[in-house]
Amino acid sequence: MATGFGIIGCGMISNFHARAVGDIRGAKVVACQDAVPAAAERLAKETGCRPYAKLKDMLADPEVDVVTIGTPSGAHLEPAVAAARAGKHVIVEKPLEITLKRCDKIIAECEKAGVTLSTIFPSRFHRTSVEIKKALDQGRFGQLTAGDAYVKWYRSQEYYDSGAWRGTWELDGGGALMNQAIHSVDLLLWLMGPVVEIRAQTALLAHKRIDVEDHAVATLRFANGALGVIEASTAVYPGYLKRIEINGTAGSAVMEEEDLVKWDFAKAKPRDTEIHKQMAAAVSTGGGAADPSAIGHHGHTHQFQDVLKAIQKGTAPLIDGHEGRRSVEVILAIYKAAETGRAVALPLPSDPVLKARKTGVGK
Repeated sequence: MATGFGIIGCGMISNFHARAVGDIRGAKVVACQDAVPAAAERLAKETGCRPYAKLKDMLADPEVDVVTIGTPSGAHLEPAVAAARAGKHVIVEKPLEITLKRCDKIIAECEKAGVTLSTIFPSRFHRTSVEIKKALDQGRFGQLTAGDAYVKWYRSQEYYDSGAWRGTWELDGGGALMNQAIHSVDLLLWLMGPVVEIRAQTALLAHKRIDVEDHAVATLRFANGALGVIEASTAVYPGYLKRIEINGTAGSAVMEEEDLVKWDFAKAKPRDTEIHKQMAAAVSTGGGAADPSAIGHHGHTHQFQDVLKAIQKGTAPLIDGHEGRRSVEVILAIYKAAETGRAVALPLPSDPVLKARKTGVGK
């Protein structure tokens, strides 16, 4: 019998969830729900599943085993808690939530209910990401010296005007960092390890009628002693591929979107020859640099498969709730550092109180 998926929130991202499930043998989208009935009916028509207008009705459907949540970022808590209490496994689109308190509530409710929780960060499942992580675990980089993430994207004013929740602290949770760059923030933390100190500046430079930043620059100190940079923007025309750079005393690797563009080590291994051949033949997609819908769903497919394996084995998925919380904490620390003009130490003792949530971006 196929594992039944229910999709909560039938906006743009629901299409990627549905395609990802459709690629998995033994899995099927059986239900969807949206507060706007027409949105649920559209997805139901495309997938052949049952549409629901009320969440409680979908969660009462006995064929729904796992739910995916693609509501606005600041509205993940309520459906996640309801699903956990209904005994459904929970997969939440990034970010897990927009405050640490709300993240912790989701984690606690899923643990209490004994259901699996995962936060969607498909970039970890790209072959390139896995190769870099493997090389790091093998110590091939030597002493790590730098870890950087650059997300210089472009979003038009029409993008922000297309949804009342976009560009708001209440539902978007932030701007270029919380919405667009969080995938790269998660990947950087996975590769480099925890951050212990942050300094930052944010600005609203190219858009109107939003409360959040469209450009941010942060400098990081990692627990391993390395330094790093996170730069995030939706104000760089025409938008460029996101980039991760990992550097050490014995090796360096650079990834653009899903492609390895640099792979240099003091001590070569036979596998390096194959990787360089793959690098020469690689042709990257736009990766959402200018168009948020211009992404593939294969990363979601791999992550959903990982979650299903974890459910079957009774183990934690690669990206559980605690892993999902880490990137939110770092981004909130960046916002606090930008607002105060001071270094912020991690871990944060609690959710930072940000004046920016009422008055706009930080310094």
